[in-house]
Amino acid sequence: MEYSFEAEVEGKSLSIRTGKVAKQASGSVEVQYGETIVLVTVCASYEARQGTDFLPLTVECQEKIYSAGRIPGNYFRREIGRPSEKEVLTCRLIDRPIRPLFPDGYYNEIQVIATVLSMDKENNPDMLALVGASAALEVSDIPFDGPIAGIRVARVDGRLIANPTISECDNSDINIVIAGSKTGIVMVEGGGNMVSESDMLDAILYGHDAMQPLIEIQEKLKAAKGIQKREFVPPEKDSELESKIASIATSGINDALHVTDKMERQAAFRAVKSNLVEQLGEDYAARKGEISELFGSLKKSISRDQILNEGRRIDNRKFDEVRDITCEVGPLPRTHGSALFTRGETQVLGVLTLGSSQDEQRVETLNGEQFKPFMLHYNFPPFSVGEVKRMGGPSRRDIGHGALATRAIEKVLPSKEEFDYTVRIVSEVLESNGSSSMGTVCSGILALMDGGVPISAPVSGIAMGLVKEGDKTIILSDILGDEDHTGDMDFKVAGTKDGITALQMDIKIKELSRDIMEKALEQARTGRMHILDKMAEAINKSREDISPYAPKVVTIKINPDKIRDIIGPGGKVIRAIQSETNTRVEVDDSGLVKVSAISQEESDAAVEMINGIVAEPEVGTIYDGTVVKITDFGAFVQIMPNTDGLCHISQMATRRIKSVSDVVKEGDPLRVKLLEVTRDGKYRLSHKAVLEEENGADNK
Repeated sequence: MEYSFEAEVEGKSLSIRTGKVAKQASGSVEVQYGETIVLVTVCASYEARQGTDFLPLTVECQEKIYSAGRIPGNYFRREIGRPSEKEVLTCRLIDRPIRPLFPDGYYNEIQVIATVLSMDKENNPDMLALVGASAALEVSDIPFDGPIAGIRVARVDGRLIANPTISECDNSDINIVIAGSKTGIVMVEGGGNMVSESDMLDAILYGHDAMQPLIEIQEKLKAAKGIQKREFVPPEKDSELESKIASIATSGINDALHVTDKMERQAAFRAVKSNLVEQLGEDYAARKGEISELFGSLKKSISRDQILNEGRRIDNRKFDEVRDITCEVGPLPRTHGSALFTRGETQVLGVLTLGSSQDEQRVETLNGEQFKPFMLHYNFPPFSVGEVKRMGGPSRRDIGHGALATRAIEKVLPSKEEFDYTVRIVSEVLESNGSSSMGTVCSGILALMDGGVPISAPVSGIAMGLVKEGDKTIILSDILGDEDHTGDMDFKVAGTKDGITALQMDIKIKELSRDIMEKALEQARTGRMHILDKMAEAINKSREDISPYAPKVVTIKINPDKIRDIIGPGGKVIRAIQSETNTRVEVDDSGLVKVSAISQEESDAAVEMINGIVAEPEVGTIYDGTVVKITDFGAFVQIMPNTDGLCHISQMATRRIKSVSDVVKEGDPLRVKLLEVTRDGKYRLSHKAVLEEENGADNK
């Protein structure tokens, strides 16, 4: 049977329908807002995956190009297998808030697929996919502690808007995504144009209020559908084994948690676990997975107790203390800018490369082609955490961390009018023990300043953590990897001294209150200021000049009528300029010419050649011309490439002559003065005037 419910968001109807399509899925819904429609399906296996100790949830997003009425622009003319960056980021927006809402110990494989069926180019489908994932799980038989909803909030001209259009987002100074339940926030992702903590918190809470109608219609949909959830009883823990593990390992875990060095601490944990397995003996040899899970739970419990009841962190820092920071700029001699940022045991190398407009990234989206003049690529090799793994392309995590750092940095980059370069930053994570994404922000900003990119202000970032038991709450600044794993929140905040440029929050508990977020934001602000001060000790503003190894980009404005002269027949002229000067020349229809060169000399040579082609003759100027044609009434003289003028027979000499050929023949050089540009654009030249200026000579 088909069911449909609607809610209003910013005066527009958002509807959720189920029971019409994809009925063989465990749950399926169509979510529509305007003329954008997203189909979301969920399926789950009926047997737990053997040998796993985590939730095997996968989320996929498919942005069908047909949804926008277009044919894909790739060679195959179809949606290819590898997801786009936008699809990956949408998957992460769905995965992160729903993952904590499945029951502990539920190890059945779950797959969520969001398919964009229709796109009106005004309403972004990502929020519909998030709402649809929750709704599809609600109407399925899969155990799920929802519903939740997602909403985008933008601030345009001082006014907060829920689910803004794409054009409104382009003109906003706050653009964030919030996921939440009836009573709290479960995820935040987005950024702002250096906005205050209080303004950002207001936007988050505005979004939480705006999403409540979407939660209500999911509840109505679930009640109308009346689906019985699968019975799931979490596997009982072996209390006897749990007790044995605690008695054997507690002391060793406590000792290991007092080791401040990450690699030494991991070695200590391995030794404790090895001793545990040895003491348990052969009777438990077949239960290694269960032992590992119980050992991990014990380690987490002891670590949390240490923070909550002993008031002590692993590395003995205060709760609001940032690890030691060192910054080095320019460690790589031949790159266009570089910096090494080290915070505790997290170390990131930021590398800057500058290019021309032709180096911009072309991205095919549902809205059409987009060009990105700024790129940030995050790399997390296995050696950064002392592991052995297969090297491959960027993971979803790499793409997500890169997108977060991109949002943090792009707000302070100069405009194309001010700095006409394509900018690429590569983040190489060399060591990781907590928040390499925020280390990426810091190293990237330092590399930009080292490379002479005129940013408006430096940006730094910090990751905040949380340990919460009942009414007792501890907020941690600059969390370690172990604190992230055992804590309840990972809240990353980046910004300048004047405000926030990007933030991302994920929680492992059901929800967060306003008070906790307010305190976390303020503690993050204090930490951010401290990190900015440390960065300023290495470099406090952008260098005056870009690297000598960076391309030199010169912009020339020419008469659009001269474009064809620069390009030449079949591109012959522009290719010759580029070949002879080793440069790259770009011409647009407005008459803007950009020259990119490796050296100043090559740039100057190309500019000189272009100026020679497009220069407009000036009245009163003497030119070294060439006779191209002789007639009875005068000679046509080329004074510039593709520019001829007539030197009348009366202007050929200071005396009267019978024939032009008495003075010149075709191919002869002839110095002439431009006397006049006629109304019809013709050039009137004189050799006689040149002779008179040269001391009255009476012959050529």
